[in-house]
Amino acid sequence: MKNRVALLLVAAGLSLGSSAAAEMTLSLYTGPQSAPHSRVWGFDPAGIGAFNFLAGWEGRSFSIPLHYGIRVMWWGQGNWGFGLDLNHNKIYADAATLGVAGTSGGFQVLEFTDGLNTFTANATYKWQREGRKLSPYLGAGLGVAIPHVEVKTSVAAPRTFRYQITGPAMMLHAGVEYRFSRRLSAFGELKSTYNIVRVKLDGGGHLNTNIVTNALNLGLTVHFVKR
Repeated sequence: MKNRVALLLVAAGLSLGSSAAAEMTLSLYTGPQSAPHSRVWGFDPAGIGAFNFLAGWEGRSFSIPLHYGIRVMWWGQGNWGFGLDLNHNKIYADAATLGVAGTSGGFQVLEFTDGLNTFTANATYKWQREGRKLSPYLGAGLGVAIPHVEVKTSVAAPRTFRYQITGPAMMLHAGVEYRFSRRLSAFGELKSTYNIVRVKLDGGGHLNTNIVTNALNLGLTVHFVKR
């Protein structure tokens, strides 16, 4: 599913960039990503029943599947850019969380590893000037969370293993771009996402949590300049 979304994102950006913008950019990025603790609550009638606990998360950014992002932006004559961003975040409940959640015989699996995907529409302001190589930027976006849900609340419970649209997502990023040439630049940024996750469990249950991810991204950008 996420591969189809990525292809649509790139195709949409190329189409819009060719007709409406002074410059269209395509960026790829990766980097270490983590998530602070979040409360997990819900009910699984086919498994553990009611549950409510504080979960610790691991990112494991560079194990397969990798943490990565694809971003398409189009820029007018000023410093504002607008675009689309697909970010493949990923989180696993840590061993301590599964131990606590499993004290009543439950939670064999709790992860969003393929991944905790977000798809957002972004607005970014870049402090750029002709002839200057370094350009700081700041942006925000709104969209949806589309995680691959992997949950099994007890030994006897069915395993939920599928993509779901689970709620809204918001992102903030701030970084610096270094322009190597007319066509190529590199960037580093800090990026945070806030995901409202409302999961439907196989067997008729539900699971809820609000997850923040934080990442230090490094990436490359290709510039399609209209001249």
